[in-house]
Amino acid sequence: MRVIAGSARHLKLKTIEGMGTRPTTDRIKETLFNMLSFYVEESRFLDLFSGSGGIGIEALSRGASQAVFVEQNRKAAACIEENLNHTHLREKAVVMSKDVMTALRILEDKKQAFDYIFMDPPYGKLLEKEAVLYLDGSVLCDENTTIIIESDLDTEFSWIMDTGFTITKEKIYKTNKHTFLQKK
Repeated sequence: MRVIAGSARHLKLKTIEGMGTRPTTDRIKETLFNMLSFYVEESRFLDLFSGSGGIGIEALSRGASQAVFVEQNRKAAACIEENLNHTHLREKAVVMSKDVMTALRILEDKKQAFDYIFMDPPYGKLLEKEAVLYLDGSVLCDENTTIIIESDLDTEFSWIMDTGFTITKEKIYKTNKHTFLQKK
């Protein structure tokens, strides 16, 4: 896994083995950021279920002003710290070694919306639903926020209709997909 573009272009990132993480492949990451490319610069980026931090680091490398990484696994959080130091992007980052719901409640106190909220939760546990339901009434998300959920192909999002969000785009890959949400 490597940084695709920007200030840390071509730098390899560490990942942790055997911890149940699935780093987003370089090809999928490149496709995702090609869709976001014009809007990432100077954005505030929240990377939930961060794993080794590849998505948030890519955002920082491409000019995001800040990225917050939330990863409860301490080894994975340490890996994010190493990757941030390696890419010289540490000063623009906050790493929270907490579960996502606790981190969201802590971030709520800052009363500042993110431009992008990316989440790649463990598949099949409906953790994305819990996070989105929280974000529905949160100051972390406003009408300019784009939420991007990485999930397996079988994950369905019919429950979104009962929230204040709408699905604006869905990008399907061979084994997974990105679902984009915004406030109605």
